[in-house]
Amino acid sequence: MPAVEAGGKEVIGMGLSRRAFVKGSAGALASSALAGMLTGCSSSDDDGAQQDAAAKKLTLCLDYTPNTNHTGIYVAQTKGYFADEGIELEIVQPPEDGAEAIVGTGQAQLGVSYQDYLANAYAGGNTGFEAIAAVIQHNTSGIMSKKELGITRPAAMEDHTYATWELPVEQATLKQVVEKDGGDFKKVQMVPYTVDDEVNGLRADLFDCVWVFEGWAVQNAKVQGFDVNYFSFISVDDVFDYYTPVLVANTAFAEENPETVRAFLRAAKKGYEFAIEHPDEAAEILCEAVPELDAALVAESQAYLAGQYQSDAASWGDIDADRWANFFNWLNDNNLVETKLDPASGWTTEYLA
Repeated sequence: MPAVEAGGKEVIGMGLSRRAFVKGSAGALASSALAGMLTGCSSSDDDGAQQDAAAKKLTLCLDYTPNTNHTGIYVAQTKGYFADEGIELEIVQPPEDGAEAIVGTGQAQLGVSYQDYLANAYAGGNTGFEAIAAVIQHNTSGIMSKKELGITRPAAMEDHTYATWELPVEQATLKQVVEKDGGDFKKVQMVPYTVDDEVNGLRADLFDCVWVFEGWAVQNAKVQGFDVNYFSFISVDDVFDYYTPVLVANTAFAEENPETVRAFLRAAKKGYEFAIEHPDEAAEILCEAVPELDAALVAESQAYLAGQYQSDAASWGDIDADRWANFFNWLNDNNLVETKLDPASGWTTEYLA
């Protein structure tokens, strides 16, 4: 999410586009800033005390620049919830390859990712990490368009331009929702475009509709007073109710340090529960930690996400096995991954309190 000039001040957050479904993340080189970090424990008793201390110094790699998906982490950091658990947490932004590469190879113990990115990594051979908690309970993405165009449902995308990343999983998703709604996907006009600010792109007529996250781009349109239509993918087909985003952990580190991972999740859960109960204060905490963010957008986004972090789940972080498997099976059935996925793989909730 690039910085945008606003009133002479650099502001992060005028657009939050869906990062590309990166191929070949397995084996990617990690950020040099994290090079040399170690995970796991030695069998040497002499080193035990040092490793116990090292295990509490954790690095969390974000999926993107800081935004309201991450508020619970910043709340937990600011309010001392991690410190209360004996954890010293460093929050870093991802290298170009994304968090998947450096968490999967063990150069960061924890990260933020998405079920579809995790699927791609697993299919490519990077199975060194797994989801340990859902940050947001349901997929809150869909299609946003200028209100005057009347695109209130997928079939109405016919004869309109769509800003595409030209990626198979993206276009397969669109094809399924358009055709399920009775439309002709071939009539949707694909315009290759890398979107940095969805609202400005619509305003400038660079495209008619675009894939967005409701918690950010739709709230951005609201803040800017720009009238839009929006429909979610899950309102059309529940196979797209996959988990985006999720907290992930390096599998070897988690297996060797289960209590440390549980302690991390206890603090994170407390942070997200605070954000659910106190969205205004949580928004202020995020803006204080990341002052380049647009405060008005953060406040609007936080108010929306307060109802989405846990939503209808029994507890924050829960992952439903059937919903997870449904999406992996869809990827398999549509040949959207290099190798077939085990629909039960890639996640665990054993570390959740």
